[in-house]
Amino acid sequence: MIRIDLSDRTPPYQQIRAAVLAALATGELRPGDRLPTVRQLAGDLGVAPGTVQRAYAELEEDGAVESKGRRGTFARTPAEVGKSPSLSAAALHFVEEVDRLGVGPAEAIAAIASVLSSRPAG
Repeated sequence: MIRIDLSDRTPPYQQIRAAVLAALATGELRPGDRLPTVRQLAGDLGVAPGTVQRAYAELEEDGAVESKGRRGTFARTPAEVGKSPSLSAAALHFVEEVDRLGVGPAEAIAAIASVLSSRPAG
């Protein structure tokens, strides 16, 4: 379910985060499903445990997962997007593309604002 590309310029923790959100969006990961432990996923992906921990912490901040201490980390529906976890996945995909292009946050936000403002109302 969770795969990353270590040759990609996108930081591994962001790739992990995006993969979990994408799995939620597609239904591959459902609310209540248990995610791999930090150590297990780090070993599977060939990254440091801190990398996985950072991804899980950010996912928890998003409301996408819930940590229950020693019992594990469990998937939730992201609170910030309510019934549409695909919005978070799309946003993360955009951020990954922005990183690949070497574009800064201000320029990326300006590009989104420009596109949104040029769309017909409706």
